[in-house]
Amino acid sequence: MLLAIEAGNTNIKFALFEGREIKARWRIATNARKTADEYAVWLIQLLELEGFDRSAVDAVIVSTVVPRALHNLSTLARKYFGVEPLVAGRAPVEWGIELKVEEPHSVGADRAVNAISAHALEKGDKIVISFGTATTVDHIGADGAYMGGIIAPGINLSLEALVGNTAKLPRIAIETPEDKSVIGRTTESQMLIGIYWGYVGLIEGLLARMKAEIGRPVTIIATGGLAVLFQEHNNLFDRIEPDLTLNGLALLYENRDT
Repeated sequence: MLLAIEAGNTNIKFALFEGREIKARWRIATNARKTADEYAVWLIQLLELEGFDRSAVDAVIVSTVVPRALHNLSTLARKYFGVEPLVAGRAPVEWGIELKVEEPHSVGADRAVNAISAHALEKGDKIVISFGTATTVDHIGADGAYMGGIIAPGINLSLEALVGNTAKLPRIAIETPEDKSVIGRTTESQMLIGIYWGYVGLIEGLLARMKAEIGRPVTIIATGGLAVLFQEHNNLFDRIEPDLTLNGLALLYENRDT
């Protein structure tokens, strides 16, 4: 079985694949200082709780935008699963798609993997919007090439900055406002309106501008935990794929050079 690891700035996701099917998934907060031994204690227990022995893992693939985490995740694969980890974007699991940007080496691994995964899902041009620490909006060409995109502050990052840099504003949960009024009657409702409807406006504006620039029919694919929250009342996306990046890692592994 394949253990796919996606290390993001906020969370690290682990998924156990049998072929293309995810049999189990887990996540942990990203901590670049966490050792391979600490990962192992946590992960092996979770494997056992799901009914799997670590000997079932015969391959590991890692995608990371946190370079400092790679060493310990690689040590985890070698020491506790007895396999040499594959790193997304490096032989034998190179991208296999063209990165049509001025600095291809600077494209985040998650965005390249999402491009691969999205191209396998839909024909034609795609826009992938990913809600994470940052919100990224990427154009994937009809041939699967990564054409470029947008990086905006993530909604949680924006809220943390607002609360952290003001003396009296409270910490609030991000949720759908009770109604569509944009005139709040309490401090908390005004904050929620600003963060929720402000972000809807940002998404709508960026998607509209990108679609106009592409100038062809395009499928909008969303991923990340907040995608459902914004889709609920706004119908912004054509499809939501929570496991887009993890499935892309499985595709990379399946198509590796052997």
